Amino acid sequence: MVWRSHLWVTQLVADALIALAFSSIALALVIIVRRRANMQFGLAFWCFAAFILACGITHAIAVVTLWYPAYGFEALVKVATALASVVAAYVMWRMLPRMIALPAAGKLQEANDRLQEMVVERDAALAELRAEIGNRERAEAALLQLQKLEAVGQLTGGIAHDFNNLLQAVAGNLELIARKPDDIDRIVRWAGSALDAVDRGRSLTSQLLAFSRKQRLEIAPVELRGLIIGVRELVERAVSPISQLEIAAIDPALFVETDPMQLELALLNLAFNARDAMPQGGVMRISARALPQFQPPGLSKGDWVAITVADTGIGMDAETREHAIEPFFSTKEIGEGTGMGLAMVYGVVTQSGGGLDIDSAPGAGTRITLYLRAAKPSLVRASTRQREDEPVFDLSGRTIVLVDDDKEVRTALAETLTAAGARVEQAPDGSSGATLVAERQPDLLIVDFAMPRMNGAEVAERVREMGADMPILVITGFSDSQRLDAIDGKGFSILRKPFETRELLQRITALLDS
Repeated sequence: MVWRSHLWVTQLVADALIALAFSSIALALVIIVRRRANMQFGLAFWCFAAFILACGITHAIAVVTLWYPAYGFEALVKVATALASVVAAYVMWRMLPRMIALPAAGKLQEANDRLQEMVVERDAALAELRAEIGNRERAEAALLQLQKLEAVGQLTGGIAHDFNNLLQAVAGNLELIARKPDDIDRIVRWAGSALDAVDRGRSLTSQLLAFSRKQRLEIAPVELRGLIIGVRELVERAVSPISQLEIAAIDPALFVETDPMQLELALLNLAFNARDAMPQGGVMRISARALPQFQPPGLSKGDWVAITVADTGIGMDAETREHAIEPFFSTKEIGEGTGMGLAMVYGVVTQSGGGLDIDSAPGAGTRITLYLRAAKPSLVRASTRQREDEPVFDLSGRTIVLVDDDKEVRTALAETLTAAGARVEQAPDGSSGATLVAERQPDLLIVDFAMPRMNGAEVAERVREMGADMPILVITGFSDSQRLDAIDGKGFSILRKPFETRELLQRITALLDS
């Protein structure tokens, strides 16, 4: 059959266009797959691209054979095209169920909208959870504060007795001094006795303020022996008068990771429980020991310290032991306790990363062991109570403004500062104190914190606003630690009442020399 010219041209144009189009499609598929590495069904695209390219080559060969009869080569290309088509068809059929299962665009949009709704719901749930966590933390803080106040309340009777004794000692010695003002030797002895009584009162009030004030809770290495000795007097009052306290020898090298105030309160609560468990009297014993490479129940293996508080009381049965650390669980009558004692103790040790174990049986007493992580010993401040070789403080040439609303306290402090050589200007309230600072331009301002109308912090701030940059010493017997912490470290120094003359003069000298 002879080719007609118009058929030849048609074949040429058609095959050329098909070859170019197929090659372009194959190239486009390759580019898509290369640039979308995470694209699904990539193998199918590669196979389809190979098949399309082979088809394009077949049509390109068909154009060549119009001038040159390369039929053998054309046959090989067609075989390659056939193989590519078979592979592409196989892959396509294998992937067909997965492709059909793909959701339509509308379904994807619905799923995306639903996902957005879920994100909004999740964010709302997270906000609600954060609010609940905040409420719980505030409730726990309030509960801890109430527990502290309850502990102080339970000590009220013994504290009142001790304070009456202290006042009697102070009053008696002062009366003796007033009657024998010329007997210098006896006056020195009587004054020393009065100061000793004041010193015991200072120790007691500092412990009470430590329990009652709101403080930032901080986990830190705590020297165990010093802490237990420091809280001993309060624990003895908790179990007296019919029970006794014994404290076993404690290694001074024992340090634990905890908050010291919380641990003291925990020991005090255990003392209250021991007292109530020994209505006929008995012995409460505190001991501590190191447990290197030990694994307490339910805790990880490591270096631990066990603090054991034991009593010879009535003990607990199995059901009471099981519920002992639950909040508000109590075996006492209504009005005799909150049921928060052991729950609070458990909270302290768990917040410190430790645990608690109860060993008790009816009639056999109770042993409660607190497991706390051992800490490395840290440097302990030297005692500030040494009286030997006291330095002589000279404030000659210094002007000090003293602001305190209590006349007796103000007068005593003024005489102390004057005796050290200072010139003292006094003010009974914050407003007149600030005015006095502006007029006298003193070297130092001493101001009481708790005063009516304008407290010490407000006086100090007004003085700073006026441009005065002298050191400021805030003296206070105030128990609200948070309000004092708010001003501490902001250019002010704080000294808590009651303080000794030596402490006051040391602090003043340090401020003036800095």
